[in-house]
Amino acid sequence: MMAFMYTEKHLPRSEFIPLRGLDYHVQVWPGTANSAQPQPPLVLLHGWMDVAASYQFMVDAFSDAFMAGRTLIAPDWRGFGQSRPRHAASAPDHYGFADYLADLDFLLDHYAPGQAVDLVGHSMGGNVAMLYAGIRHARIRKLVNLEGFGLPASRPVQAPGRYAQWLDQLKSLQRGDISLKPYASRDAVASRLMKTNPRLGADKAHWLAGHWAQPDASGQWRIRGEAAHKVVSAQLYRLDETLAIHRCISAPTLAVEASDDAMARWWKGSYTLADYHERLGQVPDVRSAVIQNAGHMLHHDQPETLARLIETFLA
Repeated sequence: MMAFMYTEKHLPRSEFIPLRGLDYHVQVWPGTANSAQPQPPLVLLHGWMDVAASYQFMVDAFSDAFMAGRTLIAPDWRGFGQSRPRHAASAPDHYGFADYLADLDFLLDHYAPGQAVDLVGHSMGGNVAMLYAGIRHARIRKLVNLEGFGLPASRPVQAPGRYAQWLDQLKSLQRGDISLKPYASRDAVASRLMKTNPRLGADKAHWLAGHWAQPDASGQWRIRGEAAHKVVSAQLYRLDETLAIHRCISAPTLAVEASDDAMARWWKGSYTLADYHERLGQVPDVRSAVIQNAGHMLHHDQPETLARLIETFLA
């Protein structure tokens, strides 16, 4: 792989805050302190098996006028990136979705007490953002959902099998049967990222590899994520509950999709974009946009286009 690497335009400050028994890693891009028109903080939530640094390309595409007077905040979710339990012995063997909501609530208490924020979430982070905006609607000024589609509807009859699967996977994790593959080098990590997303350039892939993975004592590169994230949730996805929460969203909402249909690849027709659009209809104030020549990692594929969309929507 070529040796050149992406260079950041806006460098973040790396912070660790104590939050619910974890040292939570947060990237902060501070706005101009003397701006005449301070703006609400913009909080960026990453997706599953991703990291806060994943937003760097989009942040760099924001205009100087947009960045002035606005603080950008991007946490590494628990068990991803550099967010870890304060005591290694307390590392969980599975992750519950509600904990992301609680983490976000405490995070906003720390960075924006008594203040409404603008919230952007990608994939899993988009699902968290949608739920949070319906539960704590007074804390969100505007909401942007980047391909946070939710999951296929479940049926109660699936519950016994799901709980059994969860128990079995907890034991598989303990045996080491559930794990994350190591890589021989940073270049190998970058190659893996480019294989997953062919639109990702080598410069960005090599830069991102250094945030998405790190070398261990033996020199192998390991993903900055816990294998416990691969353990299935014990609880089924309850569509009725999700839609009830979505109906409570008061913030103007922008739902952004990529031109590539990831849903068709993931769910093979059991859950479609048409189904997702029908669900979006439950959100009181929502508009949609599609970014062309982009896949699920649309903030990597077309960061400039996405940045303009978000700037216009938040204005």
